[in-house]
Amino acid sequence: MKSILIYLFIACFLIPVSVQSQNSTTETFDPEYFPIAVWLQSPSNAAKYKANGINLFIGVHQGLTLDKLNNFKAAGMKFICSQNEFALDHLDESLIYGWMHGDEPDNAQWNSTTNKYDPCINPGLIIDDYEEIIENDPSRPVYLNLGRGVAYTTWGGRGVCTGDTNMYKVSYDGYLKGCDIASFDIYPVNSKEKDVQDNLWYVARGIENLRRWSDYEKPVWCWIETTRINENPGRKPTPAEVKSEVWMAITHGASGIGYFCHSFYPSFKEAGLLQDFEMINAVKKINAQIKSLAAVLNSPDTTGIATISSSISSVPVHIMTKHYDNNNYIFAVAMRPGQTEATFDINVDKEVEVLGENRKIQAVNGKFTDDFADYGVHIYKYSTIPSHVEELESKSMLEPKIYPNPTSRIVNLEFPETFNGILTVTDNTGKRILEKYISSQTCSFDLSDTKGGVYFLQIKGDKNSWHKIVKF
Repeated sequence: MKSILIYLFIACFLIPVSVQSQNSTTETFDPEYFPIAVWLQSPSNAAKYKANGINLFIGVHQGLTLDKLNNFKAAGMKFICSQNEFALDHLDESLIYGWMHGDEPDNAQWNSTTNKYDPCINPGLIIDDYEEIIENDPSRPVYLNLGRGVAYTTWGGRGVCTGDTNMYKVSYDGYLKGCDIASFDIYPVNSKEKDVQDNLWYVARGIENLRRWSDYEKPVWCWIETTRINENPGRKPTPAEVKSEVWMAITHGASGIGYFCHSFYPSFKEAGLLQDFEMINAVKKINAQIKSLAAVLNSPDTTGIATISSSISSVPVHIMTKHYDNNNYIFAVAMRPGQTEATFDINVDKEVEVLGENRKIQAVNGKFTDDFADYGVHIYKYSTIPSHVEELESKSMLEPKIYPNPTSRIVNLEFPETFNGILTVTDNTGKRILEKYISSQTCSFDLSDTKGGVYFLQIKGDKNSWHKIVKF
Protein backbone atom coordinates (compact mmCIF):
# COMPACT_ATOMS: atom_id res chain seq x y z
CA MET A 1 0.00 0.00 0.00
CA LYS A 2 1.01 3.66 -0.38
CA SER A 3 2.80 5.22 2.55
CA ILE A 4 0.85 7.35 4.99
CA LEU A 5 2.06 10.93 4.79
CA ILE A 6 1.63 13.36 7.65
CA TYR A 7 2.14 16.97 6.63
CA LEU A 8 3.85 18.94 9.37
CA PHE A 9 4.97 22.51 8.82
CA ILE A 10 7.51 23.08 11.56
CA ALA A 11 7.89 26.75 10.75
CA CYS A 12 4.25 27.20 9.91
CA PHE A 13 2.69 30.35 8.54
CA LEU A 14 -0.76 31.66 7.69
CA ILE A 15 -1.47 34.29 5.07
CA PRO A 16 -4.36 36.48 6.27
CA VAL A 17 -6.76 38.25 3.96
CA SER A 18 -6.85 41.82 5.13
CA VAL A 19 -8.21 45.14 4.03
CA GLN A 20 -6.64 48.26 5.40
CA SER A 21 -8.14 51.74 5.34
CA GLN A 22 -5.65 54.37 4.28
CA ASN A 23 -6.09 56.19 7.59
CA SER A 24 -7.32 53.37 9.79
CA THR A 25 -6.48 50.19 11.59
CA THR A 26 -6.41 46.86 9.81
CA GLU A 27 -9.47 44.64 9.68
CA THR A 28 -8.28 41.04 9.33
CA PHE A 29 -10.58 38.40 7.90
CA ASP A 30 -10.62 34.64 7.79
CA PRO A 31 -8.21 33.45 5.06
CA GLU A 32 -10.75 30.79 4.16
CA TYR A 33 -13.43 33.42 3.51
CA PHE A 34 -13.78 34.51 -0.12
CA PRO A 35 -16.50 37.18 -0.50
CA ILE A 36 -19.45 36.04 -2.63
CA ALA A 37 -22.09 38.77 -2.58
CA VAL A 38 -25.50 39.82 -3.84
CA TRP A 39 -26.45 43.40 -4.60
CA LEU A 40 -29.23 45.28 -2.81
CA GLN A 41 -31.38 42.29 -1.93
CA SER A 42 -34.01 42.09 0.79
CA PRO A 43 -32.53 40.92 4.12
CA SER A 44 -35.60 38.67 4.46
CA ASN A 45 -34.01 36.48 1.75
CA ALA A 46 -30.66 36.24 3.50
CA ALA A 47 -31.18 32.64 4.62
CA LYS A 48 -32.18 31.57 1.09
CA TYR A 49 -29.09 33.14 -0.40
CA LYS A 50 -26.92 31.64 2.35
CA ALA A 51 -28.23 28.19 1.40
CA ASN A 52 -26.95 28.80 -2.12
CA GLY A 53 -23.45 29.78 -1.13
CA ILE A 54 -23.79 33.55 -0.75
CA ASN A 55 -21.84 34.92 2.21
CA LEU A 56 -22.21 38.71 1.89
CA PHE A 57 -24.99 41.25 1.26
CA ILE A 58 -23.92 44.57 -0.26
CA GLY A 59 -26.30 47.49 0.11
CA VAL A 60 -29.25 47.72 2.49
CA HIS A 61 -32.20 49.59 0.96
CA GLN A 62 -33.16 52.63 3.04
CA GLY A 63 -30.49 51.78 5.61
CA LEU A 64 -30.00 49.30 8.42
CA THR A 65 -32.82 48.78 10.94
CA LEU A 66 -33.38 46.37 13.79
CA ASP A 67 -35.61 44.10 11.70
CA LYS A 68 -33.05 43.92 8.90
CA LEU A 69 -30.23 43.28 11.34
CA ASN A 70 -32.22 40.43 12.91
CA ASN A 71 -32.66 38.87 9.46
CA PHE A 72 -28.91 39.00 8.90
CA LYS A 73 -28.28 37.54 12.35
CA ALA A 74 -30.72 34.69 11.80
CA ALA A 75 -28.88 33.76 8.58
CA GLY A 76 -25.38 34.49 9.91
CA MET A 77 -24.91 36.79 6.91
CA LYS A 78 -22.21 39.45 6.73
CA PHE A 79 -23.23 42.71 5.09
CA ILE A 80 -22.04 46.10 3.88
CA CYS A 81 -24.35 49.03 4.59
CA SER A 82 -24.33 52.81 4.79
CA GLN A 83 -23.52 54.59 8.04
CA ASN A 84 -26.97 55.59 9.21
CA GLU A 85 -27.65 56.38 12.85
CA PHE A 86 -28.72 52.82 13.67
CA ALA A 87 -25.61 51.30 12.11
CA LEU A 88 -23.31 53.69 13.95
CA ASP A 89 -25.02 52.75 17.20
CA HIS A 90 -24.11 49.09 16.50
CA LEU A 91 -20.40 49.29 15.75
CA ASP A 92 -19.84 46.20 17.88
CA GLU A 93 -21.91 44.09 15.46
CA SER A 94 -19.48 41.60 13.92
CA LEU A 95 -21.68 40.96 10.88
CA ILE A 96 -21.04 44.49 9.58
CA TYR A 97 -18.27 43.70 7.09
CA GLY A 98 -17.74 47.22 5.79
CA TRP A 99 -19.32 50.54 4.87
CA MET A 100 -21.15 51.42 1.68
CA HIS A 101 -19.85 54.47 -0.17
CA GLY A 102 -22.14 55.21 -3.08
CA ASP A 103 -22.77 53.57 -6.44
CA GLU A 104 -21.29 54.56 -9.81
CA PRO A 105 -20.18 58.13 -9.04
CA ASP A 106 -18.11 57.96 -12.25
CA ASN A 107 -21.24 57.98 -14.40
CA ALA A 108 -23.22 61.03 -15.46
CA GLN A 109 -25.73 61.72 -12.66
CA TRP A 110 -29.46 62.01 -13.34
CA ASN A 111 -30.99 65.24 -12.05
CA SER A 112 -34.69 64.70 -11.37
CA THR A 113 -35.26 68.46 -11.05
CA THR A 114 -33.89 69.42 -14.46
CA ASN A 115 -34.62 66.02 -16.05
CA LYS A 116 -31.11 66.10 -17.44
CA TYR A 117 -27.81 64.45 -16.64
CA ASP A 118 -25.27 66.30 -14.55
CA PRO A 119 -21.54 65.49 -14.89
CA CYS A 120 -19.97 62.62 -12.97
CA ILE A 121 -19.24 63.29 -9.30
CA ASN A 122 -15.94 64.98 -8.58
CA PRO A 123 -13.50 62.39 -7.14
CA GLY A 124 -12.50 64.91 -4.49
CA LEU A 125 -16.00 64.69 -2.99
CA ILE A 126 -15.71 60.90 -2.85
CA ILE A 127 -12.39 61.21 -1.03
CA ASP A 128 -13.86 63.73 1.44
CA ASP A 129 -16.80 61.44 2.18
CA TYR A 130 -14.43 58.50 2.58
CA GLU A 131 -12.44 60.35 5.21
CA GLU A 132 -15.64 61.12 7.11
CA ILE A 133 -16.71 57.46 7.00
CA ILE A 134 -13.41 56.18 8.39
CA GLU A 135 -13.43 58.89 11.04
CA ASN A 136 -16.73 57.43 12.27
CA ASP A 137 -15.32 53.89 12.22
CA PRO A 138 -11.66 53.28 11.34
CA SER A 139 -11.93 49.52 11.93
CA ARG A 140 -13.84 48.52 8.78
CA PRO A 141 -13.12 48.88 5.06
CA VAL A 142 -15.07 51.32 2.87
CA TYR A 143 -16.58 49.85 -0.30
CA LEU A 144 -17.13 51.80 -3.53
CA ASN A 145 -18.80 50.50 -6.70
CA LEU A 146 -17.99 52.04 -10.07
CA GLY A 147 -19.66 51.83 -13.47
CA ARG A 148 -19.03 50.09 -16.74
CA GLY A 149 -16.66 52.84 -17.88
CA VAL A 150 -14.02 51.00 -15.84
CA ALA A 151 -13.96 48.26 -18.50
CA TYR A 152 -15.53 50.01 -21.52
CA THR A 153 -13.52 53.19 -21.21
CA THR A 154 -15.14 54.95 -24.20
CA TRP A 155 -18.68 54.36 -22.92
CA GLY A 156 -20.74 57.54 -23.38
CA GLY A 157 -22.71 57.09 -20.18
CA ARG A 158 -20.07 59.06 -18.29
CA GLY A 159 -21.11 62.19 -20.16
CA VAL A 160 -18.43 64.87 -20.18
CA CYS A 161 -16.20 62.53 -18.14
CA THR A 162 -16.14 59.87 -20.88
CA GLY A 163 -12.66 58.52 -21.55
CA ASP A 164 -11.03 60.29 -18.61
CA THR A 165 -9.46 57.29 -16.86
CA ASN A 166 -7.21 59.49 -14.75
CA MET A 167 -10.30 60.26 -12.66
CA TYR A 168 -10.06 56.70 -11.30
CA LYS A 169 -6.36 56.56 -10.47
CA VAL A 170 -4.99 56.79 -6.96
CA SER A 171 -1.97 58.65 -8.35
CA TYR A 172 -4.30 61.36 -9.68
CA ASP A 173 -6.39 61.60 -6.48
CA GLY A 174 -9.12 59.71 -8.27
CA TYR A 175 -12.10 57.64 -7.13
CA LEU A 176 -9.91 54.76 -5.99
CA LYS A 177 -8.29 56.96 -3.38
CA GLY A 178 -11.71 57.24 -1.75
CA CYS A 179 -12.23 53.59 -0.80
CA ASP A 180 -10.61 50.46 0.57
CA ILE A 181 -12.45 47.96 -1.65
CA ALA A 182 -13.29 48.85 -5.26
CA SER A 183 -15.71 47.10 -7.57
CA PHE A 184 -17.37 47.72 -10.91
CA ASP A 185 -20.18 46.30 -13.00
CA ILE A 186 -20.44 45.46 -16.66
CA TYR A 187 -22.92 42.93 -18.06
CA PRO A 188 -21.77 41.79 -21.52
CA VAL A 189 -24.71 39.52 -22.34
CA ASN A 190 -27.21 42.21 -21.31
CA SER A 191 -25.24 45.03 -22.92
CA LYS A 192 -26.83 47.14 -25.66
CA GLU A 193 -23.43 48.38 -26.81
CA LYS A 194 -22.28 46.44 -29.85
CA ASP A 195 -18.65 46.68 -28.75
CA VAL A 196 -19.47 44.94 -25.47
CA GLN A 197 -22.40 42.66 -26.30
CA ASP A 198 -21.51 38.99 -25.69
CA ASN A 199 -17.83 39.87 -25.20
CA LEU A 200 -17.41 38.33 -21.77
CA TRP A 201 -13.75 39.35 -21.60
CA TYR A 202 -14.75 42.90 -20.66
CA VAL A 203 -15.14 41.54 -17.12
CA ALA A 204 -11.45 40.66 -17.04
CA ARG A 205 -10.48 43.98 -18.61
CA GLY A 206 -12.28 45.89 -15.86
CA ILE A 207 -10.51 43.91 -13.14
CA GLU A 208 -7.14 44.57 -14.76
CA ASN A 209 -7.86 48.30 -15.04
CA LEU A 210 -8.96 48.68 -11.43
CA ARG A 211 -5.92 46.81 -10.16
CA ARG A 212 -3.56 48.94 -12.22
CA TRP A 213 -5.30 52.22 -11.37
CA SER A 214 -5.16 51.37 -7.65
CA ASP A 215 -1.42 50.64 -7.95
CA TYR A 216 -2.19 46.98 -7.12
CA GLU A 217 -2.80 47.94 -3.50
CA LYS A 218 -6.57 47.52 -3.07
CA PRO A 219 -8.90 44.51 -3.19
CA VAL A 220 -10.88 44.57 -6.44
CA TRP A 221 -14.29 42.93 -6.89
CA CYS A 222 -16.86 42.88 -9.68
CA TRP A 223 -20.51 42.14 -10.37
CA ILE A 224 -21.70 39.22 -12.48
CA GLU A 225 -24.95 39.19 -14.45
CA THR A 226 -27.36 36.30 -13.78
CA THR A 227 -30.70 37.46 -15.23
CA ARG A 228 -32.27 39.08 -18.27
CA ILE A 229 -32.08 42.60 -16.95
CA ASN A 230 -34.03 44.57 -19.57
CA GLU A 231 -36.04 43.93 -22.72
CA ASN A 232 -33.11 44.40 -25.06
CA PRO A 233 -31.00 42.51 -25.86
CA GLY A 234 -33.37 39.61 -25.84
CA ARG A 235 -31.73 36.98 -23.68
CA LYS A 236 -30.20 36.24 -20.29
CA PRO A 237 -26.73 34.74 -19.76
CA THR A 238 -26.38 30.98 -19.74
CA PRO A 239 -25.04 29.19 -16.64
CA ALA A 240 -21.84 28.49 -18.58
CA GLU A 241 -21.43 32.20 -19.36
CA VAL A 242 -21.94 33.11 -15.70
CA LYS A 243 -19.28 30.57 -14.71
CA SER A 244 -16.90 32.01 -17.30
CA GLU A 245 -17.42 35.58 -16.09
CA VAL A 246 -16.83 34.53 -12.47
CA TRP A 247 -13.57 32.74 -13.19
CA MET A 248 -12.38 35.38 -15.67
CA ALA A 249 -12.71 37.89 -12.85
CA ILE A 250 -10.91 35.71 -10.31
CA THR A 251 -8.07 34.62 -12.60
CA HIS A 252 -7.37 38.28 -13.41
CA GLY A 253 -7.13 39.28 -9.77
CA ALA A 254 -10.62 39.71 -8.33
CA SER A 255 -10.55 38.96 -4.59
CA GLY A 256 -14.34 38.91 -4.33
CA ILE A 257 -17.33 38.61 -6.66
CA GLY A 258 -21.02 39.46 -6.50
CA TYR A 259 -24.16 38.59 -8.43
CA PHE A 260 -26.64 41.06 -9.85
CA CYS A 261 -29.98 39.39 -9.15
CA HIS A 262 -32.56 41.92 -10.36
CA SER A 263 -34.66 41.54 -13.50
CA PHE A 264 -36.78 44.34 -14.95
CA TYR A 265 -38.32 42.44 -17.86
CA PRO A 266 -41.01 41.29 -18.49
CA SER A 267 -41.78 42.39 -14.91
CA PHE A 268 -39.71 43.59 -11.98
CA LYS A 269 -38.15 40.87 -9.86
CA GLU A 270 -35.79 41.90 -7.10
CA ALA A 271 -34.74 38.32 -6.41
CA GLY A 272 -34.79 37.18 -10.02
CA LEU A 273 -31.87 34.84 -9.40
CA LEU A 274 -33.70 32.96 -6.65
CA GLN A 275 -36.68 32.50 -8.96
CA ASP A 276 -34.62 30.98 -11.77
CA PHE A 277 -34.19 27.32 -10.81
CA GLU A 278 -31.58 26.51 -13.46
CA MET A 279 -29.45 29.58 -12.76
CA ILE A 280 -29.55 29.47 -8.96
CA ASN A 281 -28.45 25.83 -9.01
CA ALA A 282 -25.59 26.68 -11.36
CA VAL A 283 -24.57 29.60 -9.13
CA LYS A 284 -24.75 27.35 -6.06
CA LYS A 285 -22.32 24.95 -7.73
CA ILE A 286 -19.95 27.78 -8.67
CA ASN A 287 -20.07 29.12 -5.12
CA ALA A 288 -19.36 25.70 -3.63
CA GLN A 289 -16.24 25.37 -5.75
CA ILE A 290 -15.06 28.85 -4.78
CA LYS A 291 -15.65 28.06 -1.12
CA SER A 292 -13.70 24.80 -1.38
CA LEU A 293 -10.79 26.72 -2.91
CA ALA A 294 -11.03 29.85 -0.75
CA ALA A 295 -7.76 29.27 1.11
CA VAL A 296 -6.02 28.62 -2.20
CA LEU A 297 -7.52 31.73 -3.81
CA ASN A 298 -6.50 33.87 -0.85
CA SER A 299 -2.89 32.68 -1.06
CA PRO A 300 -0.32 34.61 -3.14
CA ASP A 301 -0.06 34.07 -6.86
CA THR A 302 2.95 32.09 -8.00
CA THR A 303 5.15 32.61 -11.03
CA GLY A 304 7.18 30.25 -13.12
CA ILE A 305 5.36 27.01 -12.33
CA ALA A 306 3.44 26.81 -15.60
CA THR A 307 3.34 28.28 -19.09
CA ILE A 308 0.58 27.87 -21.64
CA SER A 309 0.10 28.07 -25.39
CA SER A 310 -3.12 27.92 -27.39
CA SER A 311 -3.41 26.06 -30.70
CA ILE A 312 -5.71 28.82 -31.99
CA SER A 313 -4.16 32.25 -31.50
CA SER A 314 -7.56 33.97 -31.74
CA VAL A 315 -8.68 32.00 -28.67
CA PRO A 316 -6.07 32.80 -26.02
CA VAL A 317 -6.19 30.98 -22.69
CA HIS A 318 -5.19 32.94 -19.59
CA ILE A 319 -3.99 31.34 -16.36
CA MET A 320 -3.47 32.14 -12.70
CA THR A 321 -1.28 29.84 -10.62
CA LYS A 322 -1.22 29.17 -6.89
CA HIS A 323 0.67 26.92 -4.48
CA TYR A 324 -1.05 25.67 -1.36
CA ASP A 325 -0.57 22.72 0.98
CA ASN A 326 1.95 20.85 -1.20
CA ASN A 327 -0.12 21.28 -4.36
CA ASN A 328 0.10 23.53 -7.40
CA TYR A 329 -3.12 24.94 -8.88
CA ILE A 330 -3.69 26.29 -12.36
CA PHE A 331 -6.86 28.30 -13.01
CA ALA A 332 -7.39 28.56 -16.76
CA VAL A 333 -10.02 30.43 -18.82
CA ALA A 334 -10.42 30.78 -22.57
CA MET A 335 -10.77 34.50 -23.26
CA ARG A 336 -12.70 34.31 -26.52
CA PRO A 337 -15.40 32.05 -27.97
CA GLY A 338 -14.35 29.16 -30.17
CA GLN A 339 -12.50 25.87 -29.85
CA THR A 340 -8.83 25.51 -28.98
CA GLU A 341 -6.37 23.05 -27.50
CA ALA A 342 -4.13 24.43 -24.78
CA THR A 343 -0.72 23.00 -23.96
CA PHE A 344 0.53 23.41 -20.39
CA ASP A 345 4.21 23.12 -19.53
CA ILE A 346 4.60 22.32 -15.81
CA ASN A 347 8.15 20.85 -15.94
CA VAL A 348 7.19 17.68 -14.05
CA ASP A 349 5.58 14.40 -14.99
CA LYS A 350 2.57 14.35 -12.70
CA GLU A 351 -1.00 13.17 -12.72
CA VAL A 352 -3.10 16.33 -12.94
CA GLU A 353 -6.59 16.40 -11.46
CA VAL A 354 -9.19 18.55 -13.26
CA LEU A 355 -11.24 19.84 -10.34
CA GLY A 356 -15.00 19.42 -10.51
CA GLU A 357 -14.87 17.37 -13.72
CA ASN A 358 -14.11 13.86 -12.43
CA ARG A 359 -11.13 13.36 -14.72
CA LYS A 360 -7.34 13.34 -14.63
CA ILE A 361 -4.62 14.06 -17.17
CA GLN A 362 -1.11 12.62 -17.14
CA ALA A 363 1.66 15.11 -17.83
CA VAL A 364 4.32 13.58 -20.08
CA ASN A 365 7.73 15.18 -20.55
CA GLY A 366 6.49 17.97 -18.31
CA LYS A 367 3.50 18.82 -20.52
CA PHE A 368 -0.22 18.11 -20.80
CA THR A 369 -2.98 19.31 -23.13
CA ASP A 370 -6.66 20.04 -22.72
CA ASP A 371 -9.54 21.32 -24.84
CA PHE A 372 -11.35 24.62 -24.29
CA ALA A 373 -14.61 25.66 -25.94
CA ASP A 374 -16.45 29.01 -25.87
CA TYR A 375 -14.94 30.77 -22.84
CA GLY A 376 -14.29 27.41 -21.20
CA VAL A 377 -12.93 27.12 -17.66
CA HIS A 378 -10.73 24.38 -16.21
CA ILE A 379 -9.01 24.25 -12.82
CA TYR A 380 -6.05 21.90 -12.37
CA LYS A 381 -4.34 20.53 -9.29
CA TYR A 382 -1.23 18.42 -8.93
CA SER A 383 0.99 17.44 -6.03
CA THR A 384 4.41 19.02 -5.55
CA ILE A 385 5.60 16.11 -3.41
CA PRO A 386 8.38 14.32 -5.32
CA SER A 387 7.32 11.02 -6.81
CA HIS A 388 10.01 9.12 -4.95
CA VAL A 389 8.34 10.18 -1.68
CA GLU A 390 4.78 9.55 -2.87
CA GLU A 391 5.70 6.01 -3.84
CA LEU A 392 7.30 4.99 -0.55
CA GLU A 393 5.87 1.78 0.82
CA SER A 394 4.82 1.62 4.47
CA LYS A 395 4.19 -1.53 6.45
CA SER A 396 2.86 0.20 9.56
CA MET A 397 2.82 3.56 11.27
CA LEU A 398 4.99 4.52 14.21
CA GLU A 399 4.27 8.10 15.29
CA PRO A 400 7.04 9.95 17.14
CA LYS A 401 6.83 13.40 18.64
CA ILE A 402 8.73 16.11 16.81
CA TYR A 403 9.81 19.25 18.66
CA PRO A 404 10.24 22.13 19.23
CA ASN A 405 7.44 23.41 17.03
CA PRO A 406 8.06 25.93 15.59
CA THR A 407 11.73 25.10 15.52
CA SER A 408 15.14 26.17 14.39
CA ARG A 409 16.89 23.69 12.14
CA ILE A 410 17.69 21.43 15.09
CA VAL A 411 15.05 18.70 14.93
CA ASN A 412 14.28 16.35 17.82
CA LEU A 413 12.36 13.09 17.55
CA GLU A 414 10.96 11.05 20.42
CA PHE A 415 9.46 7.63 19.69
CA PRO A 416 6.90 5.77 21.83
CA GLU A 417 9.49 3.03 22.29
CA THR A 418 13.03 2.20 21.25
CA PHE A 419 13.27 2.29 17.48
CA ASN A 420 15.89 0.60 15.33
CA GLY A 421 16.26 1.84 11.79
CA ILE A 422 17.77 4.25 9.28
CA LEU A 423 16.85 7.96 9.16
CA THR A 424 17.12 9.54 5.71
CA VAL A 425 16.51 13.21 4.89
CA THR A 426 16.11 14.28 1.24
CA ASP A 427 15.26 17.60 -0.38
CA ASN A 428 12.45 18.17 -2.85
CA THR A 429 14.65 17.08 -5.76
CA GLY A 430 15.38 13.73 -4.16
CA LYS A 431 18.95 14.65 -3.16
CA ARG A 432 20.04 12.93 0.05
CA ILE A 433 20.92 15.49 2.73
CA LEU A 434 21.50 13.22 5.74
CA GLU A 435 21.49 9.56 6.66
CA LYS A 436 22.02 8.08 10.13
CA TYR A 437 21.28 4.93 12.10
CA ILE A 438 18.88 5.16 15.06
CA SER A 439 18.84 2.69 17.94
CA SER A 440 17.12 4.56 20.76
CA GLN A 441 13.89 6.23 21.81
CA THR A 442 15.15 9.73 20.94
CA CYS A 443 17.03 11.24 18.05
CA SER A 444 18.29 14.72 17.11
CA PHE A 445 19.75 16.04 13.87
CA ASP A 446 20.96 19.37 12.56
CA LEU A 447 19.92 20.90 9.22
CA SER A 448 21.62 24.26 9.84
CA ASP A 449 23.70 23.97 6.70
CA THR A 450 20.69 23.50 4.44
CA LYS A 451 18.68 26.13 2.60
CA GLY A 452 15.10 26.84 3.61
CA GLY A 453 12.49 24.72 1.89
CA VAL A 454 10.67 21.41 2.05
CA TYR A 455 12.49 18.29 3.31
CA PHE A 456 11.37 14.68 3.47
CA LEU A 457 12.08 12.54 6.51
CA GLN A 458 11.99 8.77 6.15
CA ILE A 459 12.75 6.23 8.87
CA LYS A 460 12.84 2.56 7.93
CA GLY A 461 13.06 -0.31 10.37
CA ASP A 462 12.66 -4.03 10.15
CA LYS A 463 8.99 -3.97 11.08
CA ASN A 464 7.74 -0.49 10.32
CA SER A 465 8.49 2.79 8.61
CA TRP A 466 7.58 6.42 9.07
CA HIS A 467 7.51 9.48 6.79
CA LYS A 468 7.11 13.20 7.36
CA ILE A 469 7.30 16.36 5.31
CA VAL A 470 9.13 19.18 7.08
CA LYS A 471 9.24 22.81 6.02
CA PHE A 472 11.69 25.43 7.33
